[in-house]
Amino acid sequence: MQSVQEQAPPTAEDRDEIVLSARDIKVAFGDQVVLDGLSLDIHRGEILGFVGASGAGKSVLLRAVLELVPKQGGTIKLFGTDVSEASDAERLRIDMRLGVLFQQGALFSALTVMENVQVPMREYLDLPGKLMDELAMLKVELVGLPPEAARKYPSELSGGMIKRAALARALALDPDIVFLDEPTSGLDPISAAEFDELVVKLRDTMGLTVYMVTHDLDSLFTACDRIAVLGKKRVLVEGTVDDMLKSEEPWVKAYFRGKRARQLDLATRAQP
Repeated sequence: MQSVQEQAPPTAEDRDEIVLSARDIKVAFGDQVVLDGLSLDIHRGEILGFVGASGAGKSVLLRAVLELVPKQGGTIKLFGTDVSEASDAERLRIDMRLGVLFQQGALFSALTVMENVQVPMREYLDLPGKLMDELAMLKVELVGLPPEAARKYPSELSGGMIKRAALARALALDPDIVFLDEPTSGLDPISAAEFDELVVKLRDTMGLTVYMVTHDLDSLFTACDRIAVLGKKRVLVEGTVDDMLKSEEPWVKAYFRGKRARQLDLATRAQP
């Protein structure tokens, strides 16, 4: 099997392209308003970290973008198309350009890793079984899993392997943008760091855009190009890690300049 061909890094013009645009988003569950007036852009080729307090609604925006929860107001555009107004054919084309890794991996327990990776292929493509096997194996190897893992069931995998298998499934259709919901949650520090490195490598080699919902400071410091902070039902602050460290917004200040964050910052900046 051929390896994935490395792509040229995004140019400045590429990075100006807005892959996802959310404007004045409102999401409520009954009387509880979770998002209100939220706006956010994600540019091609960047890794955006979306962070906020527990229960603030970090994953709600992701699910609203994927139309897994309804929004009560605002506009969401993917690749320049308003998803609410897209035709069935347009929505299908958009869906095939998206990859999703849910927080717990969400692998089908009765399917092997290879079969899990093939689920999007079976849903969207009409391919011979042998070709699907080859493509699935390519994705398994791409995320750093050993070939023998392809025949195993989720119950036979470690937490880190489950995350990688779920990422392989998210990459099944060679998407343009990948949504990662708490990808390092539940992983030990070494496995989490290796996963962050993998995400950056895949972005660089495949030209991916990555939307990462996370609370992991290590991921924010080492993997993300830009960070958006959710608070008060909207995006409070967005920018680089340096912008976060300079912010006087109380929650941002406590999160990024607290004792633990300062230690992480010093350790990160001490690396060559």
